[in-house]
Formats: sequence, structure tokens, C-alpha cells
Amino acid sequence: MTQIKTKRERVKFASDNVTGACPEVLNALLKANEDDKTPYGNDDLSKNLQNKFSEIFEKEVIVFPTASGTAANALALSTMTPSFGNIYCHRLSHINVDECGAPEFYTGGAKLVNLDGNNGKIIAEELDSNISGKGVVHHTQPSSVSITQLCETGVAYNLDEIKKISEIAHKHDLNIHMDGARFANALVSLNCSPAEMTWKSGIDVLSFGATKNGCLAAEAIIFFKPELVGNLAFLMKRAGHLLSKMRFVSAQLDAYISDEVWLKNAKHANSMGKKLSQGLLKHKNIELAYPTDANEVFVKIPKNIIDQFNSQGYKINDEEWECKAVRLVTAWNTDSSDIESFLNIIKS
Repeated sequence: MTQIKTKRERVKFASDNVTGACPEVLNALLKANEDDKTPYGNDDLSKNLQNKFSEIFEKEVIVFPTASGTAANALALSTMTPSFGNIYCHRLSHINVDECGAPEFYTGGAKLVNLDGNNGKIIAEELDSNISGKGVVHHTQPSSVSITQLCETGVAYNLDEIKKISEIAHKHDLNIHMDGARFANALVSLNCSPAEMTWKSGIDVLSFGATKNGCLAAEAIIFFKPELVGNLAFLMKRAGHLLSKMRFVSAQLDAYISDEVWLKNAKHANSMGKKLSQGLLKHKNIELAYPTDANEVFVKIPKNIIDQFNSQGYKINDEEWECKAVRLVTAWNTDSSDIESFLNIIKS
């Protein structure tokens, strides 16, 4: 029988979702597996997350572990947005483009109001001019604002931008949510504290991402205002996100935020992102579509080079992004040799 040789698929740089878990997280899972524990988040690991996150954020917070970023975003927004409400977000945001209507579903029908912004970021003045209809029974009601950090173009909101957006939101009595799928990468890029990038800049609720930066499946909803928690515990149960063996999600988060593992991973991913970006720009006819603030590199590459990458097994797609650029993503385990091999294809 003739064996058919298949081309080796290289998923390096396709996303930071392609990676496995870092050693610290895997070891924590093995340790959590040794003994029997109380289920449904009543184990010591899950309970202690409240104190550990409160220490990191310099403020008493309320934490709900979840298994996916989509669940974290949609459930967080459901606490601050009624079914007849508006959620103001960038038109490229993950909640608008990539979550299959989950925010609308979990809120019971809230409307996403898309803003154009600049480089993937909401602009405070545009947000201010678009908030309308309050008190008019014929209109959906302004309720919340969601920003993504890093945003979908790989660019980070600076602290002044977050503060201005938060000020506009609170001026209109809206709550503000941060989708922090790449929270650690943004934090390292800005060289600020977790508190400065969130509640000190006006953020009310955070979706804290960990899966892309070294965990298997672990995110958290973090409330900086206890009054916003509302019925979230019941909503999580109803949505299937109150896990019986929650300790395995909590163990990942515990290991991730201990001994600065999350910051170490993000620093490495960001440094590899800068290395890849700088290497690509050495070649003529290749240009950046957006600044490289962290570990996502958006570049415009000629079609013949894209075809060459694809022939070598890399998954390169310039159809997904409306800027007609290729997105390349580095991660906590990206090696310099991976980047050199990738760049050598252009040279050849």
C-alpha cells in the first residue's frame, strides 16, 4: 500500500492559541490532581484567588474563574447591560467579530454599537458623540463600554486613553469593561502596574486572560466594583460555566500569577514580537500595517512571499484582516531560531 506523504503544517506565528501550557501551570495541575477537593469553586485554591488577585491589583476584588475568554466577556457584560441596553465597542473588537453573538445571547439581546476609532482603538470623542437615546423608550439604552487590551490590531491603549474613555463612560453613567485576552502583554508593553491599567484608570470589570500566555484553559472575571457582581453566580451556573472541578482552572490561574510567571511569559512573547517585526522590516516591499506594541505583528507582504510561506507549510492568511495584512503572533515559548527560520524563507 502506497503511503501518501502529507505536507508538514507549521502553525508557529498563526496565533498564541497554538501553544501548550508552560511548565509552571502543568506542574500546578498535577499537584491539584493529587487529592480530593471540594467541588464548584469551594476548594482552597479557588478561594485563595480572591486574595492573590487583590494583592496584584492593590484593591479588594471579586474573582470568578472561567474556562474561556468568550464566556468571560459575555458574562461580564451581562452583569452591566440589560437586554434593552447598548454596549459601545470598536467594530473590530472580539466581542463584535469573533464571539458568535455570545454577548447578545448572555445579556438577553443587548445591542452592540460599533465605533470606527483609530488603529483598532476607540476614541473618547467619538464615543461621547455616539452615546444617545437615554430615557427614550423607543431606543435601546446606553449601558456599557467595552475596550480590548491589547486591541485587535495588536496596539495597546495607553493610560491616558483608557482614562479619557472611562471618564466619558462614567459621565454618561455607563460601566466600562476591559477585554484583557492579552492583558499581560499590554501590561509589560506599557510598563505600568495592573492597578494603573485598570481601576485606577476607571475600569469597572476586567476579563483577565491567561490561556494565550501559558495556561491550558483559564480566564477570570475580575470585579473592581462589588455592586456590579449582581447575579453572576447564577448566570454562570445557567451558562454551564460553574465547573464541578473548578480547582483545575484555579490551579492554572494560581500558578500563572505566582512568582511573576505571567509577566515573564509576556516579556518573552513581546521581545520575540519586536524581533520578528524588526526582522521583517529589513526586507523591501514589507511594511507594518500597525505599530508592534507587543506580541502581534501586522505586516503587508507581497503575494509571492505569502505563497512561498504557504508552500513551506506555514498558515499565512491575508484575507482575514481588512487592512489586507498578515497577522503573525509570538508567544511565551517562541524561540529565536523559530524567527530566524521564518525570516530565512524570505531571504531564499
